[in-house]
Amino acid sequence: MVAAHETTLRELLEGAKQYRVPLYQRTYSWTDSQLDRLWEDIRKLAEERIEDPTLTHFIGSLVLAPSPNHGPAVSEFLVVDGQQRLTTLSILLCAIRDHRVQHENPDHRDRIDQEYLINKYKPAHRFKLVPTQADRPAYEACLDATPQAGGTDRVGAAYRFFKSQLAAVTPDDSLDIERIEDAAISGMALVSVVAQAGDNVYRIFESLNNTGLKLTQADLLRNYLFMRLPNRGEAVYGSLWFPLQQQLDSGELEQLFWLDLVHRNPEVKQTDTYTGQQARLNRLHTEAEIEAEVRRFCRLGALLRIILHPEEEGDPEVQRRLARLNAWDTTTVYPLLLHLLDRREQGTATSEQIASAMLYVESYFIRRLLIGRATASINRILLRVVTDMGADLPVDQAVRKYLSVGRKYYASDASVRAAIRSIPFYLNGRATQRKLVLQWLEESHGSKEPVASDSLTIEHVMPQSPTAEWRQVLSEDLQGEESFAEVHEALVHTLGNLTLTGYNAELSNSSFLVKRAKLGKSGISLNRDIAEQKRWGRPEIYARADALAEQIIVHWPGPTEEAGSRSEVPWDVMNKALAALPAGSWTAYGDVAALIGSHPVSVGARLASQTAPNAHRVLQAEGTVSPGFRWLDPSRTEDPRDLLRAEGVEFDKYGRASQAQRFGVEELAQVAGMPQQDASGQLVRPRSRRNDLLDDRFVEQLTDLQDAQVVVGALAVIEAWTEMGGSPLYGSGGETSCFLMARGKDHELGSIWPATIYPSGKFEVVFQHLSIRTPFDEIALREEFRQRLSELPGVKIAAAKLALRPGFPLDVLADAKTRAALIDHLAWFYQQAVRPGT
Repeated sequence: MVAAHETTLRELLEGAKQYRVPLYQRTYSWTDSQLDRLWEDIRKLAEERIEDPTLTHFIGSLVLAPSPNHGPAVSEFLVVDGQQRLTTLSILLCAIRDHRVQHENPDHRDRIDQEYLINKYKPAHRFKLVPTQADRPAYEACLDATPQAGGTDRVGAAYRFFKSQLAAVTPDDSLDIERIEDAAISGMALVSVVAQAGDNVYRIFESLNNTGLKLTQADLLRNYLFMRLPNRGEAVYGSLWFPLQQQLDSGELEQLFWLDLVHRNPEVKQTDTYTGQQARLNRLHTEAEIEAEVRRFCRLGALLRIILHPEEEGDPEVQRRLARLNAWDTTTVYPLLLHLLDRREQGTATSEQIASAMLYVESYFIRRLLIGRATASINRILLRVVTDMGADLPVDQAVRKYLSVGRKYYASDASVRAAIRSIPFYLNGRATQRKLVLQWLEESHGSKEPVASDSLTIEHVMPQSPTAEWRQVLSEDLQGEESFAEVHEALVHTLGNLTLTGYNAELSNSSFLVKRAKLGKSGISLNRDIAEQKRWGRPEIYARADALAEQIIVHWPGPTEEAGSRSEVPWDVMNKALAALPAGSWTAYGDVAALIGSHPVSVGARLASQTAPNAHRVLQAEGTVSPGFRWLDPSRTEDPRDLLRAEGVEFDKYGRASQAQRFGVEELAQVAGMPQQDASGQLVRPRSRRNDLLDDRFVEQLTDLQDAQVVVGALAVIEAWTEMGGSPLYGSGGETSCFLMARGKDHELGSIWPATIYPSGKFEVVFQHLSIRTPFDEIALREEFRQRLSELPGVKIAAAKLALRPGFPLDVLADAKTRAALIDHLAWFYQQAVRPGT
């Protein structure tokens, strides 16, 4: 019987055991990058185990087979898979032992040797690990701590690597080394898979896993399956598994096995794929049953291949719907898609029905986006479709009915009509999804070919930064006490004011006369109605919004009548957040709107007409009380600022509340207990709607203006900057720049950033700014930073430019080594900027 369980290095090595690496295995081959990753995992785990000693870190599997010499004196095993990590951990123990002997106590030698490295009283089986013959002399040198330990071979290099890392640990704190030893021995978790004596696993495992890298969930399941096929393994591998591997890579295989579990349990996490499948497969007893499972996986794999590559689908309408859902980029729809294709293959659904079901899902996504609810509970809803939809209806109607009932935000026609007029479409969802809606609207006009979107961007007809001419046009539409700013903010980002164009940078803030002429020549159907207008103000934007709403309702069907009439804005979430807002704090209408997927104007209108907790703590962005604020209780006449002061909010001489006491959208989400999830199910922090907008604009401009490798390089630098503790801040000009902020404006020494990235192609180093910011007002630090940057290939910054804003081309970042070196220099800068005393 196969045994598979989670274990630790301590459990593996304690007792009289020996692990022999078979001769057919390749020699030890880990490099510095793999060693460094393992060391960082151990070091981080050692720190985390101070607070929680039970924490572990999973590093892969170990596949073992009893040796023919297996006996009562010493349990002997052949290491079929996992020899690289087992050898590495054993070398690490040698290094820890020698470090502790040298710096602490000689007694550590016998303790570590006898517990983990040798079988002292079994001379015929002295080594607990016996590497391949080629590695044996170098490993024995480490094991016996001879002068030859740490040679030039890979085993010696690993020993030297760990010795150097240990030497860098705080020399006066032996507890640090003790924690590292404990983390390695007791915290590094492995899955140990032990085969039966005589199981024919060697050639299979050698061909399937010859990398020595950390195994994925798919690798673990593959190993487990073939351990259960001692007699049929080679035949099943050749006829079924190898073709499956040809269709799907390792990550896609893991996704397949997870999707298969989700069909039974929508709560299962992708990280639990192996354990979930193993528990299910443990109920099978014969090789024939295991082979049938591999055959089933092979069949489902062919269907997943179609989902990932819709161009391979034969039915044109199914292909079209799959391509669109792929473009929407929400992977949690995959369980449903796999189910639909499987239903067709099993003969319980037609191509027409599954295409119709996919249209309802596409419609669901678009209508949620239009009402500002693009992400709310989307993962939970989609993962439960297969298990929760009824079986008494055709599959497309069952999908529609499931999405229509409950609080799933499948917007009705009435909600769509209202939302398109009022919801800031440009501030909701992802930039790619907003563009897709406009692209698909354009295709719905009857274009025979898909719209070539690469050269198109979203254009605000009425510009975001209006000129005097635009102000005059819109002012003609004002009513009563309306201000220009209020009406402009309410209209500018709505769908009625947006279109597609290839002239975005060219049009910018141009007058409507100029824009109308350009849009009329664009050849895009969406622009015809705009070009026919003589002016562009509120009536025209509303009329176009209404026309687009009817077009959307026709092409993207809504929910069933059971959906009923309900508010799509989660005011309950707003109330929960405001109720949790502590005394001595305030928030802004925009922050609340970003939290609930609404608009500041809508929030203001709601607070002015409906009772909400702590409504007086909602101010304008600059910290002032809205001119339109009124107490709903007519008996209350006090100035809300007096109440806020009594609660602890500080105001300056201009009547502005302290920004330091403002709760942004992130803090609101935290006090409301609202962790959000991304498309993969990972928790993410909410961000301000303005920053999302500028972030998307930056990426869009970067993608439009630079090669793919440059885009990848620039975004990798920004991501690395964020991981080290910095933050990106995006400019709001015509070209959306990205400032790499080390300190924000609220820091006691003020803001500081080393560089600005421009999508047009410049990495600008801001020496001029640094010359008045601590600690880089010291010329020696600026000079060191200049010299560091000038070491990069393709970069040369003259000393004469230390008071200017020199730069270098972004294409320098396309080279991975140069990019890594730049990130190191930025990390040095960050440490200088945030070190104690600055």
